[in-house]
Amino acid sequence: MTSTVEGDLVTLIMPEADMHSLRRAAELAEEATGLRAEIIRGVLMMSPTPRLKHARVINVINRQLVPALPAELETFQVASLALPRDPEDYATPDLLVADSAVGESDDWLVEAGSSELAVEVVSVSNSTKDTREMVSWYAEADVPAYLVIDPRQGNWTLHTAPRAGAYQGTLHGVYGDKISLERLGVTLETEGLPRYGEPGEAGQRERRGGRQGG
Repeated sequence: MTSTVEGDLVTLIMPEADMHSLRRAAELAEEATGLRAEIIRGVLMMSPTPRLKHARVINVINRQLVPALPAELETFQVASLALPRDPEDYATPDLLVADSAVGESDDWLVEAGSSELAVEVVSVSNSTKDTREMVSWYAEADVPAYLVIDPRQGNWTLHTAPRAGAYQGTLHGVYGDKISLERLGVTLETEGLPRYGEPGEAGQRERRGGRQGG
């Protein structure tokens, strides 16, 4: 087995003879390292615990989705999605909207056809994984909508209408633009989403308070 490191992402490449045991290797790697494992195009990828601003973006989006979704749909954080017709590949988006019945399963994989939306937040030193590589993956998994939020630049991209392994619709926007999830009947607000490298509201208040008290 060989490994490469790009930003926060560790990629483990298994010898071809061991491909049948990739999911077992992923399970052992998660237990040993505490990192999140995914198998993308036959490659085992390990991601560290997200930074706090990364987590806040997901919290903000999740809080908007939960009360707006129809009863038959629910949000799931760190739930894994299987790639159809592939015995190994699976991805674990930051947030997944899927059938509520998924939450009744003792399995750990959401099967194709049960999901409506996958949301990924780009990490500080992310490679092109979320912004390029995963676009075709989620399209092939037939996820109706794939939303990528990038706190590095303060923008977002919504991919919709998967067909033959590719999304037919792509919409770009910046923080402050609303995201219309027409299939779900939900509109997301992006004003005030955190950006990497900028102090949050709490930090700004502390700095203002320090100046006033100085």
